[in-house]
Amino acid sequence: MSKNKIRPGVYLYPMPVSLIGANVNGKPNFNTLAWINAVDYKPPLFAISSYETHHTNIGIKENGTFSINIPSEGMVEVADYVGLVSGKEIDKSEVFEVFYGDLKTAPMITHAPINMECKLLKTIATKELTGTEKGQEIFIGEVINAYADDYYIKNEIPDISSVKPFVFSIDNNYWKIGEHLGRAFSIGENYKND
Repeated sequence: MSKNKIRPGVYLYPMPVSLIGANVNGKPNFNTLAWINAVDYKPPLFAISSYETHHTNIGIKENGTFSINIPSEGMVEVADYVGLVSGKEIDKSEVFEVFYGDLKTAPMITHAPINMECKLLKTIATKELTGTEKGQEIFIGEVINAYADDYYIKNEIPDISSVKPFVFSIDNNYWKIGEHLGRAFSIGENYKND
């Protein structure tokens, strides 16, 4: 087998789809992002990367808060829609039924299986790192509270088979989650390098 050199890229397969919420000028606004990553477990930290011109970024910086909402596969059309249109031209405040938690300025989607309200800890502009004219803004936030309906909880945490999240692939497609392969931190115990 020979490896082919391919162009450098962010080939992280797959990427979880999330709906990022922020109040912009006092109104809820949402953007669909797959550029999201868990950073730490204790405290729970996430990093989201959003192009600097996205309308939601204004609210994140204005309020110092944002929400991460995990949509189910049944929400794929509306999730794609809020990523296609900009809050600069379309009022997205009525697209979802929203609620607020302790932070008061991080709108969360009532019908999303999992919601996390986050306090902004740090903003990093990638153009400052790369010297380019435009770029992404990376927001690192701490999860202050998380929410899920009883239906989605199993053993006190969200259950992937009930949540039914969907993922994005770098070739611009959405995918359902596949079958269970094995238990992490366990399946490798029987591996033998012969």
